Amino acid sequence: MKLLKNIAFQVLLAIIAAVLLGIFYPSVAVQMEILGKSFINLIKIFIAPIIFLTISLGISGAHSFKKVGGIGLKALLYFEVITTFSLALGLLLAYVFKPGAIALSGLSTQDAFTYSNKTPNHFSWSLFFMSNNTLQVLVMGVLFGFMLIRLKKKEKIVSLLQSTSYYVFAALKYVMYLAPIGAFGGMAFAVGKFGLQSLLPLAKLMTCMYLTMALFIFGVLGLVMRFCGQRIFSFVSYIKEEILLVLATSSSEPALPSLMNKLERVGCSKSVVGLVVPAGYSFNLDGTSIYLSMAVLFIAQLYKVPLSFMELISIMGILMITSKGAAGVTGSGFVVLASTLSTLHNIPVEGLAFLLGVDKFMSEARAITNVIGNGVAVIFISTTEKEKIALP
Repeated sequence: MKLLKNIAFQVLLAIIAAVLLGIFYPSVAVQMEILGKSFINLIKIFIAPIIFLTISLGISGAHSFKKVGGIGLKALLYFEVITTFSLALGLLLAYVFKPGAIALSGLSTQDAFTYSNKTPNHFSWSLFFMSNNTLQVLVMGVLFGFMLIRLKKKEKIVSLLQSTSYYVFAALKYVMYLAPIGAFGGMAFAVGKFGLQSLLPLAKLMTCMYLTMALFIFGVLGLVMRFCGQRIFSFVSYIKEEILLVLATSSSEPALPSLMNKLERVGCSKSVVGLVVPAGYSFNLDGTSIYLSMAVLFIAQLYKVPLSFMELISIMGILMITSKGAAGVTGSGFVVLASTLSTLHNIPVEGLAFLLGVDKFMSEARAITNVIGNGVAVIFISTTEKEKIALP
């Protein structure tokens, strides 16, 4: 009975039903597109409030974070460097392996032509900024965040924003209960219109994403751990219970208390752990960054949208900001992806329908990468603070 209440299991059942419907009754399956589109439209409602609230609160919080001195500044610098690495790695491998560059018979004519021709011949920053509602909300969030920093009596405003943010994310949590319906609609439409071959790019994307996250953990984070005189394999083994908890819940939040306790046990000071881990859940989402960068390029490749070098740079710049809104709340990563696509303007948000069916199964990988990344961040900061770390 518990299994039936599990969202991941419900999504799996929805995918199986959608694939069967698409194979045996393709004309009916195509009509299910409305379910996928309605779910995406519901998700899009959350884009503006989540961007505004998260960015403005994040900036005011980051300012307070700097006040704690060297540790805070060091942690913020580390977060930015590592997050940039994760975004760049996701973009690079998606660009090289092209998971979305698989010809779909129904998408290779009118749809692909329409979206590829939305892209201007020359990238224009002025057009990019002026015609972009989502980007304008993001700028407003940044300006409001800096205004909060300058206010002497900002506690009431910050408290109100925090309460609003709590209820927005709570509402998003309830909307995500509809994910199986959205996944059914998106997958049924894809299989009904494009056939079973539509599953190939999704399989390739999942494979690329899991491999990229493994490369990031054991490559990039492995080098960080080596700098600290530790082994990444030992650390992963040490927090295996937390990883299993994340795997079961698809969220990194439930593992936070236990992770903090274990980090203190191996020699990290309470002050470093108490500062870096909670902040990392907003500023150091490595797995989510990889997911976002790969998913954006995947949809662009699927719709044959050509991207110039300047557009790739702009994607990375936007993701460096919007990824900070993907806190460890189930479903927030999907909203941030929708907001990023809306900001880019020339990549169809409708492409999210292809990801609806598999997003739930990629959320575990990004949440696990986030947890490991935040643990490594604490060990790095502790090491630079001359604290002696002793992993078992």
